[in-house]
Amino acid sequence: MRTPADAAPDRDPGTVLRSIVAVLRGPVTAMVRRDWSGAEHLPRHEGFVVAANHVSHSDPVMLAHFLYDNGVPPRYLAKAAILDLPVAGRILRATGQIPVYRGTANAADAYAAAKQAVLDGEGVIFYPEGTITRDPDEWPMSGKTGVARVSLETGCPVIPVAQWGPNLFLEPYGHRPRFRPRQTMHISAGPPVDLDDLRGREITAGILAEATDRIMDAVTQQLALVRGVPAPSHRMSRDDPRVKERPHPRRQSATKE
Repeated sequence: MRTPADAAPDRDPGTVLRSIVAVLRGPVTAMVRRDWSGAEHLPRHEGFVVAANHVSHSDPVMLAHFLYDNGVPPRYLAKAAILDLPVAGRILRATGQIPVYRGTANAADAYAAAKQAVLDGEGVIFYPEGTITRDPDEWPMSGKTGVARVSLETGCPVIPVAQWGPNLFLEPYGHRPRFRPRQTMHISAGPPVDLDDLRGREITAGILAEATDRIMDAVTQQLALVRGVPAPSHRMSRDDPRVKERPHPRRQSATKE
């Protein structure tokens, strides 16, 4: 059930997140330029989920910056291995990030926590691909169904967000940031994905697949607008053998300057 539109959530970021932002805002702003758009699509009075493409280990920081500065304290579904780190993990947990224990009996806990956060009026961030894209041209791959299930079960909107630029600052699976020339972080939120005809129906595998396809289509089209090039006609499957290959840094040239 969707959070009532007239019940504005308390999106207080909390002391820990405010402190992190105070420390990082200056250096991040100095290192990169910002090209942000679509903030008007971020719901102000109800919980929602963000479905974003994943192009670099640096893009969670850039997307968090975009959301935070637009009044949405970022809540990620993050790998438990990161949140279990002795110091950094403890700090991230204190900001409300949701651990994902893949392949364990606790794996469903993240899904339940994400649903509850949405019902509490928060914005929860999903990377539907589940990993940095392995597509040779860095387009979104096929997505997992978690974001669709949360949306259909809670009635919350799905906001597609495209990112381009974090992959030029820190290339996919790379470890050395590129500080010069100063890169521009293009982040653009689109209108909610139309899932109305799927709501109120039995949530079957087919319904989840259809909703997920629509979500990934919306993210891909938003990225095409950001990059200024046509979207591909086909999407790389996460079952593609190349997805299981050892990741390696790579640089692509199709950018929006």
